[in-house]
Amino acid sequence: MNLRFVLFFFFPFIFTCSGAKVPLPTSEELSILEKKYSEIESTCTKRILKNSVEISSFSTRGDARLFLGNFKGARSDYEKMIELNPHLEVSHWRLGITYFYLSEFKLAARQFEIYHQFDAVDRENGIWRFMSQFQLSGLNEARKNFLRYSQDDRPPYPLLYSMFAGEISPQEVLDRIKEQGFPAEYQVRVLFHANLYIGIFLELTDDNPQRAINYLAHATANQYGRATGTYMWQVARLHHARLVRSVQKLHN
Repeated sequence: MNLRFVLFFFFPFIFTCSGAKVPLPTSEELSILEKKYSEIESTCTKRILKNSVEISSFSTRGDARLFLGNFKGARSDYEKMIELNPHLEVSHWRLGITYFYLSEFKLAARQFEIYHQFDAVDRENGIWRFMSQFQLSGLNEARKNFLRYSQDDRPPYPLLYSMFAGEISPQEVLDRIKEQGFPAEYQVRVLFHANLYIGIFLELTDDNPQRAINYLAHATANQYGRATGTYMWQVARLHHARLVRSVQKLHN
């Protein structure tokens, strides 16, 4: 059994503060994911041995390694992509995420800063820079140095950005999403992103980690994320596991 997934094997659901159950991915689901990404990693490694300058192999292997929780391996592959083609650096937000989870917050902040030159609309990138700056300098400095955006972004990121800026509360984010009256399938997608970043925001700013865990559990259990297996859903489940593990250590 891969220890990266032990947490989920023994905690198939989590209770929210209201007492409701949130069904997390099952051990079978996680075993399938581990097998899938381990096979992708192995296939890419074989390709790299045959062609050590094929950028796509490093990109795909880096993603697979990150999804397996191997942030050091992902960082190595992502940095190799930039070594092979320096023009990729400005658009490589994935590298910034590996830096963040390796606690290389200065490097992470820089990576998200230069990505802003590539895409000045994506507030999700601004949130990751805020998260990195928070770890470096605290809440006030992170807000003081918030990236500025003039164009609108996809839901729910304008709302989430206002939340990180201290202008609205997490509950207001959810209330306003509900008020928008999105079609049900699209709302599930919007709520995935909302729960992920509300959870991370509360992890940074709230003294009760259980509140953050609850929102991250909802992001991990989200059917849009589970069905699509998007990059950020993989991040959500890893982040949730990381926080639960951290809380468990405090109580042991």
